[in-house]
Amino acid sequence: MEGTIKEHIKTFTEELGEHIDLVAVSKTKPNQDLMEAYEAGQRIFGENKVQEMTDKWEALPKDIQWHMVGHVQTNKVKYMAPYVDLIHAVHKLKLLKEINKRAKENDRVINCLLQVKIAEEDSKYGMSPDELRAFLKDEKLSELKNVKLKGLMAMATFTEDEDQIHREFQVLQDLYEETSKTQADFSILSIGMSGDYKIAMQHGTNMVRIGSSIFGARH
Repeated sequence: MEGTIKEHIKTFTEELGEHIDLVAVSKTKPNQDLMEAYEAGQRIFGENKVQEMTDKWEALPKDIQWHMVGHVQTNKVKYMAPYVDLIHAVHKLKLLKEINKRAKENDRVINCLLQVKIAEEDSKYGMSPDELRAFLKDEKLSELKNVKLKGLMAMATFTEDEDQIHREFQVLQDLYEETSKTQADFSILSIGMSGDYKIAMQHGTNMVRIGSSIFGARH
């Protein structure tokens, strides 16, 4: 991978423009790599392990927005509740209730995205489109005053078949447009990673999660 972290941040920032937020996925990367991105103007970092994210939060500048981009275990929510800015992968009411409980303890409102399963791979988490529609109609949601549902996220199948990726992203784009009509706070459509963000840009993404194309391969 040619170029420095700083150069990669600059390239992505210019390509994405001002309407698409760049989440620099920094999992497994040392603090010095994050600081290089920070010095290039990057302020949103994504992690997939709560403990690692918490250690980085404690050590790094306090104007960083920390996004939890991985699968969340309910028993780990309490550790990130004091500071996490956005939790990307909420796919169960039980998890949302725990986030709400821990947010309340910290006198905060925590922003969340609902994860939809659009990929054909079994390894991906998420609700089906019908499960999402039912979830959003659940009357219990209105009782959760310390969480705010900000939109949808999903991961496409890991494949070189671009037609398939287009189909999967189109499913989420349509679902986002449909659900946004009833969800006042929906403003985020989070699709697109290092391998498929250009396709995601054609499907209305306004938040992409880029790791290896900024920081290099994970160790």
